[in-house]
Formats: sequence, structure tokens, C-alpha cells
Amino acid sequence: MEGKCAPGKTRAMDMTQGPISRLLLAFALPLLLGNLFQQLYNTVDSMILGNFVSKQALAAVGSTTPLCNTLVNFFNGVSVGAGVVISNCFGAKKDRELHTAVETTMTAALLIGCAAALLSVPFVPGMLALISTPADVLEPASVYLRIYFMGVIFLFTYNMGSCILRAVGDTRRPLLFLIVSSLLNIALDLLFVLGFRMGIAGAALATVLSEAVSAVLVCLCLARAEGAWRLTLREMRIDLPIFRRILTVGMPVGIQQALTAFSNTFVQSYINAFDNTDLIAGWSSYVKIDQFILLPVQSIGQAVTTFVSQNLGAGRLERAKAGTRTAARLGTGLLLCVSLLILCFARPLVRLFNSDPQVLHYGVLIITLMTPFHFFSAWNQTYAGALRGAGDSRGPMLLMLFSFVLVRQVYLFTVTRFVNSIYTVALGYPVGWIACALLTWQYYRRSGWEKHYRGQDPAV
Repeated sequence: MEGKCAPGKTRAMDMTQGPISRLLLAFALPLLLGNLFQQLYNTVDSMILGNFVSKQALAAVGSTTPLCNTLVNFFNGVSVGAGVVISNCFGAKKDRELHTAVETTMTAALLIGCAAALLSVPFVPGMLALISTPADVLEPASVYLRIYFMGVIFLFTYNMGSCILRAVGDTRRPLLFLIVSSLLNIALDLLFVLGFRMGIAGAALATVLSEAVSAVLVCLCLARAEGAWRLTLREMRIDLPIFRRILTVGMPVGIQQALTAFSNTFVQSYINAFDNTDLIAGWSSYVKIDQFILLPVQSIGQAVTTFVSQNLGAGRLERAKAGTRTAARLGTGLLLCVSLLILCFARPLVRLFNSDPQVLHYGVLIITLMTPFHFFSAWNQTYAGALRGAGDSRGPMLLMLFSFVLVRQVYLFTVTRFVNSIYTVALGYPVGWIACALLTWQYYRRSGWEKHYRGQDPAV
């Protein structure tokens, strides 16, 4: 089956046939590049503001990151549900059901995106108060967050549309759209911040306008596709049975990711409570760099979700399990390599955001402390991704909430009563990673998810 997004054609990727490692890497590489460019949105904002406006502006964007991620991660989680349903239909060759799922997904994206924008903006002051935002960064953080939330409909529309394309194996078009919008974001950042002197408002506006362009591009691509995943305006509606299936998988993922991000706001509140702008700016630099460290394994996790879903749709259980094992090895190896590079170049990386000596000191300190623990995230991402591809998103949700919210918050509350320092606060992240890695691996081995697929298993 072939879909077209003019100009040219894009061949959907059938992951039920062929070498597993090659398929996973071929699927993950465009995802990695796409995620890389998506991260550039907020990162470029931080770099330009930190170098050409002030360290207070850098701290303001950093303080808003967990709040932005709470909403964005919820959207991403729901899109996982859509991707599982669509890739399962694609693997099973159910064209009519696939088309209905596409129409339902995009209709829901527009409705939920509008609602999120309307509901989030009025609560910005309360959100910033919740994380103990220092007085000298409160106003710029408020400006950035209000503008950012007003544009979330574009972000959600792009994410859901690109999720549809990836579910049928097309990772190239979403990547191209992100490259275009990321380059546009850089140009608009320079124009608004340096040219028009709009400060933090200009950085936020550049992000929203760039996301709008990517949303338009992905919608045009779907509207011109020739496969069953074509988006037809007059047929856009919500099919309740399909929507329930999407929410069954996507809502637990969305809740887990949103609550995990929201729990990070409490970590941010511990950082903000030190009332040290240099520390907050250094922490903000680390957070931006940390998001890039995890990109390879996140892309492998997304790839294995589609791989497992397509193969289970085709009745190939053993191939799905073999793909999961391969993904775990690939993810671990990639994270170890990336972590080593980050450690070697920690100081010049932090300098990209701000060259103040104290900001550099804190940024390098936190990177050195945290990076050695990152490889635990490989197990979190790959095994959770495989379980979601099999339709079990509730188990990973509960395990991640337990590890990233309960364990992390209990640790922070307890340890800061005895030793309240940047060292003890920062280690709250690795504590959650380690707990989640061990629990997710055991759950994958012992939950019996594969029993639903026994007896329908062609050769790998």
C-alpha cells in the first residue's frame, strides 16, 4: 500500500517482514531526527534568551518547562493510543477501520487542542506560584507561558497527524515538516528577539508560529495521501468505538506522562526554593541538554511500539518479542554512547546557553552528577513501548507513576529534611529512573501480556 504527500510518494513501512534491527533503526532514525528538531524549539529559545537577553530570561523559560511538558506529554500520550490503533489496523489490512481511525484522531486533536488552550491560560499565575517561581523571573515566565499555551492546538494537531503517518511506517514526512518549522523558529527567534527587541514574548511567539506551520503541513500531507489513511474534510467526525479504543491505550499513557511531567514541577520548586538565579539558570541548561540525551532511546521506544503493534496485528507474537529484545539492546548501547559524549563536552554545552561563570559551574555540576544514571531509561522506554504496542498501557502507566511521582516525591520530601542541597535534590531523578527500570522489566517478563496472542504465531 502506498500513500502520497505531494510532491513525490512515500512508501509505508511493513514491519512484519525483514531484518528486525534494520527495520527498527530505519524507523527510529527519522524519529530521532524529528525529535531532535522538535526539541530545538524550546532549546533555541533558551539559547537566544540566555545569551542575548539575560540569565533571568533563561531561568524563566527553564522554570516553565515542566509546566509546558505536563500539557504536551498528555497530548503525546493520547497520540500513542491513536498510533497503536492505526498501526494495528494497518498491520491487519483493515482499510475501512483505518480510515475511520484517522478521521477520529484528527477531529479529536482539533477539539482537545482548542479546549486545552482555553482552559490553561487563565491558570498561569497559579501554576507559577505552585513551583515557587522567584520574583525576578515571575513576569517573563508568565508572558512566555501564556503565549505558549495559546498555541498548543497547533502542537497537538501536528503530533496527532505525524503519529498517523508514523503508524503506517512513514517517518520521513514528519521529519521534513519538523526541519522546516525548526529552521523557521530559529529565523523568527532572531527576528523577534534581536531584530524587534521583543524579548521573551518574541521567543514564545516564534515557537507558536513555527508550530502552526508544521500543523498545516501535516494536515495537507494527510489530505493528499492515496492510502486508506487519507484525511477527508467532509468525513471528519468522532467514531465512538474507535475513540474509546484510542483512549483505552492513549489515556493511561497521557495521564502517566502528564503526571510525571507535573511531578517534575515539584522538583523545579525545590530548585526554585534555593532562590538562586545562577542555580536555576544552570539547572535550566541541564534540563535542555538532558532532553537531547534521551532522544535516541525515546525514538527506539516509539519504533518498538509500532513494530510490536504491526506484528501482533499480523499474528506474529515471537517476532514482536524478538523486536523488543533487539530494541532494548540498541537503546542501552545508544544511551551509553551519548552519555559519554555529553560528559566529555559538558562545559561547552552549558556555555551555549549562558557564559556566566556561576551558571557554568552549576550546569556542569548537575550534568556530571546525573548523566551516569541515564542508561536505566533504556529499559523504561523500550519495554514500556513494547507493552503499549501490545495494547497494555495501563501497566507501564502505573509503574511510571509509582516510580516517577510517588518514589521520587517521597525521596525528595525525606532527604531534604536532613540534607537540603543541590546534590540531594538532583538525585531525585535517578532514584525514579532506577526504580522504574527494574519494575518495568519485571512486569514485561511476568505480566503474561503475550497470552492473548498464543496460537497465531507464524515463524519469525
